[in-house]
Amino acid sequence: MSDIKVPEMGESIVEGTISKWHVKTGDSVNIGDVLAELETDKVNIEISAEQAGTVESLLRSEGDTVAVGETIGVIGSGAGAAAPAASQPAATAAPVSQPAAEEPEMKPATPASPPVAASAPAADPNASISSATPAARKLARERGIDLTQVQSLDPLGRIRQSDIESHGTAKPVAVTAPAPATAAPSSAPAAAEPGKPAERRKMSRRRITIAKRLVEAQHTAAMLTTFNEVDMTAILDVRKRRKQAFLDKHEVGLGFMSFFTKAVIGALKAFPLLNAEIQGDEILVKQYYDIGIAVSAKEGLVVPVVRDADRLGFAQIEKQIGELAGKARANTLSLNDLQGGTFTITNGGVFGSLLSTPILNAPQVGILGMHKIQIRPVAINATEMENRPMMYIALSYDHRIVDGSEAVRFLVTVKELLEDPESLLLEG
Repeated sequence: MSDIKVPEMGESIVEGTISKWHVKTGDSVNIGDVLAELETDKVNIEISAEQAGTVESLLRSEGDTVAVGETIGVIGSGAGAAAPAASQPAATAAPVSQPAAEEPEMKPATPASPPVAASAPAADPNASISSATPAARKLARERGIDLTQVQSLDPLGRIRQSDIESHGTAKPVAVTAPAPATAAPSSAPAAAEPGKPAERRKMSRRRITIAKRLVEAQHTAAMLTTFNEVDMTAILDVRKRRKQAFLDKHEVGLGFMSFFTKAVIGALKAFPLLNAEIQGDEILVKQYYDIGIAVSAKEGLVVPVVRDADRLGFAQIEKQIGELAGKARANTLSLNDLQGGTFTITNGGVFGSLLSTPILNAPQVGILGMHKIQIRPVAINATEMENRPMMYIALSYDHRIVDGSEAVRFLVTVKELLEDPESLLLEG
């Protein structure tokens, strides 16, 4: 017999959410078979079988938050498992049916369905407590609700958060004084527009983490943004002349990111405080250049890191960015791909953004925002105007250690290096 346990996932990750079970009770598995997918703050991790046998029980369901080292299932010896499946119908079916049960959270069901879930939980008051989801137990504690008195709308008898909310709204007189105040915000939106279509979606763990860190960055850093614009004529000319030869030689396209990465490195060498971080009452100035490249993936923004980018050529930078972006969209990034980073570049221009204010990727103190290239009339001299491909660039920085003049000069340096691509070979 072997326990299915949540593996170690890195020193900064202590818990995760079961996003999907690939097996059910009674399934036969071999060593190395994928049993479940675990979603963490940074990456998704597969949990594999450590011994061959039959899945005897799944102790946690999809959507449950689990801690590192926690047992979430059991694998027994032997093949085929009709007996375990028959002996514990509720335990076997719950993980598979949970997603379907959670979807109609905003549609209060009639009390006609509870008898189907019936008998086992009703016979033992403690059974309803053990079958409640962690979110339901937490909400019940906050509202002072006795779980044995809660009527489940789940056909399998499992008490969910929606059951607690329905219980609280159906019997307000039974709830203690503070409870109505806590219940009001969740019920108010539904009551404001009755009969109109709406959908309630649970935030993914990654989205929750992104939201938390972005708010923390704004609360803890003295963040300011300075803007400039770059004439992209020279870079577009280089790409036009060299694009095919570059592709034939290196088997990778010559994009804009390698130019911007090199320009940023050149500017960081000139203004090293943009490549630092605050640690207590000290400033750690990093003398290496691990550049984070923001990538939009299905589950949210991630920032994989190009290591020692100052030692890489244009082709190597383009290849690494392409590989990391592919892994991000395939959800196969490792923790090492995401950890560290001394400065970040984000490109909102690929989505059509003309101008934006990027938020710092803490604990970094600088982030460069790229934007859409747009043809605009530009004064060449006192008497001439030309239409030029122009891009607005934005630098957000932490004013606690970076002065405004330094930030402005950093951005001017980036602009000058980009407008003279040959200088990138010398300065970048």
